[in-house]
Amino acid sequence: MLNYTPVAQYRLERVLIIGLGLIGGSFAKALRTRFCVREVVGADRSMDECRLGLELGVIDRIAEDLPAEVGAADLVVLAVPVKAMETVLEQIRPFLKLQTLVTDVGSTKGNLVTAARRIFGHLPATFIPGHPIAGAEKSGVRASDADLFEHHKVILTPLPETDPNATLELARLWQSVGAEVLQMEVDRHDEVLAATSHLPHLLAFSLVDTLAREEENLDIFRYAAGGFRDFTRIAASDPTMWHDICVANRDAILAQIDRYTAGVSRLRGAIAQSDSEGMLGIFTRAKAARDHFTRLLNKSSYSSNDHLRPVDLRATGGAELGGELTLPGDKSISQRAIILAAIADGVTDISGFLENEDSLATLQALRDMGVVIEGPHQGQVRVFGVGLHGLKPPPGPLYLGHSATAMRLLAGVLAAQPFDTELFGDEALCQRNMTRVTEPLKQMGAVIETGAEGGAPLHIKGGQSLRGIDYTLPFPSAQVKSSLLLAGLWAEGETRIHQPVSTRDHTERMLAALGAEVAQADAHIVLRPGQRLTATAIQVPGDISWATLFMLVASSRNNAGGYRLKAVGVNPSRLGALQVLQLMGANIVLENSDEQLGEPVADLVVTAGATLTGVTVDAGLLAQAVDELPLLLVAAAVAHGDSCFSGLARLAHKEDDPVQKAVTMLTELGGCITRDADSIRVSGGGLHGGSVEARGSLRMAMAAVAAGLCNTETVTVTRSGMMLAAYPDFVEQAQRVGLKVHKEED
Repeated sequence: MLNYTPVAQYRLERVLIIGLGLIGGSFAKALRTRFCVREVVGADRSMDECRLGLELGVIDRIAEDLPAEVGAADLVVLAVPVKAMETVLEQIRPFLKLQTLVTDVGSTKGNLVTAARRIFGHLPATFIPGHPIAGAEKSGVRASDADLFEHHKVILTPLPETDPNATLELARLWQSVGAEVLQMEVDRHDEVLAATSHLPHLLAFSLVDTLAREEENLDIFRYAAGGFRDFTRIAASDPTMWHDICVANRDAILAQIDRYTAGVSRLRGAIAQSDSEGMLGIFTRAKAARDHFTRLLNKSSYSSNDHLRPVDLRATGGAELGGELTLPGDKSISQRAIILAAIADGVTDISGFLENEDSLATLQALRDMGVVIEGPHQGQVRVFGVGLHGLKPPPGPLYLGHSATAMRLLAGVLAAQPFDTELFGDEALCQRNMTRVTEPLKQMGAVIETGAEGGAPLHIKGGQSLRGIDYTLPFPSAQVKSSLLLAGLWAEGETRIHQPVSTRDHTERMLAALGAEVAQADAHIVLRPGQRLTATAIQVPGDISWATLFMLVASSRNNAGGYRLKAVGVNPSRLGALQVLQLMGANIVLENSDEQLGEPVADLVVTAGATLTGVTVDAGLLAQAVDELPLLLVAAAVAHGDSCFSGLARLAHKEDDPVQKAVTMLTELGGCITRDADSIRVSGGGLHGGSVEARGSLRMAMAAVAAGLCNTETVTVTRSGMMLAAYPDFVEQAQRVGLKVHKEED
């Protein structure tokens, strides 16, 4: 028995590839065409394939004497069928050098490792099983493709005995042909591949075989649509190869077949019982899950409007205004609507739902906890509520994108559930401080662990008994208040919250509209215990922040005209921006006032031609306009006279500081602005044109576009795709009412 010992470095200059099928031939061709190694030698049971490989430039040389070539190779790649792996290992074992790396490309690993242990007596330090996740319908050396592994994954399954340096060298070689290299344990690899590759192939074989047994099978195949052809295409794969895979990975494949059989049985039961909710649950969860994991793997956004794309917006003043606008749904209300609908009893129909990154991430998290949700489609969502005690354990951690609102509100819901959960998000969300919500939840009895810096991931321990809390918010935060109220739905005793500065009260209003007992007096909110929520229709009003942009632009114009903003949310806790603009002289009238599920709405009719003047805004009024402050700074910069916004220190709790970004932007455009810890002073008089970057902030981008629309010179806002992600029709709708804004895409 050879005594294999790790070495410090492996030089991979001569590679022997045994088996010149699609994978082996493509790897050989990729190594040759990219000059990754000095020589590629090929071996195959068919000498014709070897000669063809040499003729096509796939290999440098044919292995005429296999034992000699094995002894001279720095790396031996087994690219033969799974069933033949053991035989080939036995053939080459006597001729391997101590430092020669050995790998394979098979889709099962457990059988190969077992065979290697038997053949070698113990596993060599240079033995590294591998599996490229790539393929094509064609086969043989003629199908060799040097780019086959570009942007495809290769899974290496090093063993405890494997030298890490050997694994590193092999990984580098795969990376040199364009592959993304991952590492996985042998058993886990076989489980994952059984689910994602082996099972789909076997189902396709089984379906075609079943239908082929039908008496009228010709018509079945004659009239088969694209879906059937797409699904069954893989049934044209090599039957012998799949027979061998089934034998080699039997246990893992049987386990996956059992899981799939149970799933089909659930679907059959739902169909047999005409269980509409059950069927919709399966279909919507499946579609959403596929989309969800595709986004995660591709690192793409939930919204089809990619907020990271290189879009520039060019905005300038002028032209007469006219017409009407329907604005995107309120983000805060959309988030709360789907969470409360999920834990209500009955079916809730939501219209006007904002389909942005944050709300779509929340939808996915609720689906992962067993809530059946139809949509969204053009702002329409149907939620089949599960009640306060109907949420199910998610299959894994809940990914919330970059939605801090979702994380904080769901933390309150999940703190009371009987199961453990983990909440995480993208890099930006994981840097957000979550202790402001986790600490009071802990006082209620929750068990929550944060990340090292007080942010995500949040690990929430289930099965805790929550107690009502009497809590004073140390700083204004509607998210913290809402999280505690949601947790209070499951708590014993009253949940009482005191807020020194009033914040938006969407949660309180919606809880009351769904049947909860919520009392509000002065700065106190009290939620009584023993609540249940009853589903009802929810209409999400237009977003006041977008309304502020349009109100500001029209009010800054000296020409005639104006427009109507339809069904905008005019919640008193959100009217600060409207009131500030009116104090500055804006001509804004509320018409068609109504109430939708406790939320007041109205049309805002804005008439151009007003003369804006400077204004002084204190903390009380500013608290109702903190999200719109960047836009109000633009208003102050184009107004006559000086403005002062004070009490900022009491409100400076947002991790992403769009206010400072707006201050910097306006200074670049000629504004005269000074800021200290508690106030911002703006000397009005106008702005000039220029080019500014959105700096990753939606509110800063909105302010920059508004600065251009209030200007006689053009302002170009670069990398402002996040605006179109939040409001896809912004440019078209703005142009329709007379605003001069255009987009430029690379």
